[in-house]
Amino acid sequence: MGKTKIFQQYIWLVTTILKAEKITLKDLNQRWMRNQSLSDGVEMHRNTFNRHKEAIQEIFDINIECDKKDGFKYYIENPEVLREDSISNWMLSSMTVHTAVQESVTLQNRILLEDIPSGQEFLQPILEAMKANRCISFTYQKYSDCEIKSHPHAEPYCLKLYKQRWYLLARTDEQFRTFSLDRIKSLALLEETFQLVPDFDAETHFRDWYGVYRTDHDHPQKVVLRAFGTERFYLRDLPLHHSQKEIATYAEYSDFTYYLCPTDDFIGEILRKSYRLKVLEPQTLKDKICEILDKMKGNYQ
Repeated sequence: MGKTKIFQQYIWLVTTILKAEKITLKDLNQRWMRNQSLSDGVEMHRNTFNRHKEAIQEIFDINIECDKKDGFKYYIENPEVLREDSISNWMLSSMTVHTAVQESVTLQNRILLEDIPSGQEFLQPILEAMKANRCISFTYQKYSDCEIKSHPHAEPYCLKLYKQRWYLLARTDEQFRTFSLDRIKSLALLEETFQLVPDFDAETHFRDWYGVYRTDHDHPQKVVLRAFGTERFYLRDLPLHHSQKEIATYAEYSDFTYYLCPTDDFIGEILRKSYRLKVLEPQTLKDKICEILDKMKGNYQ
């Protein structure tokens, strides 16, 4: 059996069990047999199911367990790993899309995809360095600087995918800094190793920030946005930030509250949505938006 079909079976098992919440192997097999493209009309034997279950745990870190007290029903023990921003969910979603597109190759001229994330050239060596806690050295050129600068000693802490770009959070000169992989010019792994800062957690590090860049002098604060027309529906389906809460709903608009640092990335997202979003508070953010809008207006005069 080809690898593609095996992964299709993994994906089918996870999504079927997750949707059912709890299901017996007998009921699972009945659904399996109805999916002729995967089963080929052959029942999934317990040994095959167990092998798939172990592979799913190893690849996606998803645990499929059996509740013997509830009729020997299988369930996802740790569904929290499939939260929207988790790597397991990203991998599962990516493989699901890949499988669906591959099965529809005859429609390739009617399926339009975004470009793949940039900076992949250095993705693998950085991952290797992170696994072994090895230091790296690299050269880097900012968009705002013609000079290529050298970073001879850096500790790679985490990678983050944001708007089709890979970003590296690294510790240099005892400070955390963020670098875009597509602006790295060269990179090498060093023999020297490092110890992670105690209690470091990548999700916590970015929790109160929007985007990838953060500063030490900014602090999270309450932000209230008013979304007009259909924009509120977009925000409900795809929140700007995990802290988003809808606090008021009216005929023409809804108000949303956030707790975050209003970074340049966040301001850019507000401006991108144009007249459909309005900042209600804090006043400092309203003033900054107005200042930017005045400069934009000046560009057209």
